Amino acid sequence: MPLDRETLARLVAEIDGFYVRDRALVRVQAKMSAALGRGGEIDPALARSYLEALNRYFTGFAREAKARLADVERRLASVGQLQYNLTAERGVAAERAELTQGVLQRIAELARR
Repeated sequence: MPLDRETLARLVAEIDGFYVRDRALVRVQAKMSAALGRGGEIDPALARSYLEALNRYFTGFAREAKARLADVERRLASVGQLQYNLTAERGVAAERAELTQGVLQRIAELARR
């Protein structure tokens, strides 16, 4: 069954929006663009190799993106916990500063008498 040219053309245009450095994918992308530009039916072997190349590239790309997202989420959780801990620590330090200031004021009052 031949591939739908319109859907394939949209996929080619979508892939053109990515900055791809993989030479094999760049080559097959150019071949597919040229085949679409010529009109007529797309060679099934070319279509298969195109889709396989895209699958290989984007499977790895998706894996890297998911790993990066998991890392960022882990770091954000760590930052959130750090912020929580520092807020609690700040509260304790502020209370301690207030209490010690009160003691120092009473000492000063007694020393003036």
